Amino acid sequence: MEGADEFMKYRSPLVSRYASKEMAYNFSDRKKFTTWRKLWIYLAKAEKALGLPITDAQVLEMESHEKDIDFAMAADEERKLRHDVMAHVHTFAHCCPTAAPIIHLGATSCYVGDNTDLIMLRDGFDILLPKLARVIDRLANFAEKYADLPTLGFTHYQPAQLTTVGKRACLWLQDLAMDMRNLQRARDDLRFRGVKGTTGTQIINKLTSYLVTGQTYSRKVDVDCLSSLASLGATVHKICTDIRLLANLKEIEEPFEKEQIGSSAMPYKRNPMRAERCCSLARHLVALMSDPLQTASVQWLERTLDDSANRRISLPESFLTADIILSTLQNITEGLVVYPKVIERHIRHELPFMATENIIMAMVKAGGNRQDCHEKIRVLSQEAAAVVKQEGGDNDLLARVQGDPYFAPILGQLDTILDPKTFIGRAPQQVSRFLSEEVRPQLEPYKAKMDVKIELEL
Repeated sequence: MEGADEFMKYRSPLVSRYASKEMAYNFSDRKKFTTWRKLWIYLAKAEKALGLPITDAQVLEMESHEKDIDFAMAADEERKLRHDVMAHVHTFAHCCPTAAPIIHLGATSCYVGDNTDLIMLRDGFDILLPKLARVIDRLANFAEKYADLPTLGFTHYQPAQLTTVGKRACLWLQDLAMDMRNLQRARDDLRFRGVKGTTGTQIINKLTSYLVTGQTYSRKVDVDCLSSLASLGATVHKICTDIRLLANLKEIEEPFEKEQIGSSAMPYKRNPMRAERCCSLARHLVALMSDPLQTASVQWLERTLDDSANRRISLPESFLTADIILSTLQNITEGLVVYPKVIERHIRHELPFMATENIIMAMVKAGGNRQDCHEKIRVLSQEAAAVVKQEGGDNDLLARVQGDPYFAPILGQLDTILDPKTFIGRAPQQVSRFLSEEVRPQLEPYKAKMDVKIELEL
């Protein structure tokens, strides 16, 4: 029955349902409190080197008990002391009686707390960056494969000029490439808080990394880190919304497994549940951005403690959520299905209207009058539009042009005029150049980690 107890209390689905093992571990109690002990060991060694009366035996004792944490004892101590750091000082001291007098010597709680948070942030970025690189790689391969496949473009979600499937994917890639730079910069800008005492004055010693801190490192660092993740969330939401819209048109689909059920009531449905999950979680990731902004704005003087409870939630949840949406998006981009015949049908429905200017130009070249031709096309276009909108029929503008003797001089050119590839401009060349000059070079540092595939458990 003991195992059933976990189902009697709330469990965050970020960990229980979605997140990767490595990201879940990165923000686990095991990693957090083991890192605290490592920091106490580093502190003792540094203080010994500076001449404080700390013995090799004390350091060795601490090192030998770095990982054997009695979490039950620590919880009991915290209930008594109402102080998580001192609870773990006492727990560590219990198994290190010789070193007990010098554990946490000269340190403030933020020495272990803030420095551990900074390590977790750095390691969190190190988990996310290869995953983002793999998403970009998979999507780049997709863009390259479909660089010259014409597709109907949309503005205001209304049919516009043609683009290509690959060019549209490059719009997604451009945003992801910006996110890659933002995450890398946020990661590289992280520093260590160091050991500066209760108000950051370094009255105790001179170990440092951020040159200036209060009792805590500036909470603007959290703003910087989480803003890059929130921006990634906005990117993923846009990409997955596009995929959902295209799935409705039956032009593109995310992977759909053999035994997957799309709807409990409608067995024929193939819902884009992965893209919907990404959108759902991306909204949460974007919303979390308000926490560090609010926290940074209300830190009084050298510090207040009203940051603590909020950061215990907002920092891990941001990284866990980003981890989930990247894993899910990698799974989507590895299995995106394109339906060229459906895309072609949609183009056929709209292309005659788009080609009217080309038809006019061809008629003028054949000796026709531009104004006369424009009026002919206007009348025929309105008649064809009425068939589409009022009768629910197909766009028959091309048939009307072919049946009008006025257009006899260019009938032999209509197939060429209506070739979709003549309406995509330099889209294929743009794809090629963008991938070679901006995308592929950005992935070079992650080449060794590109072969990891994602299989979603849920």
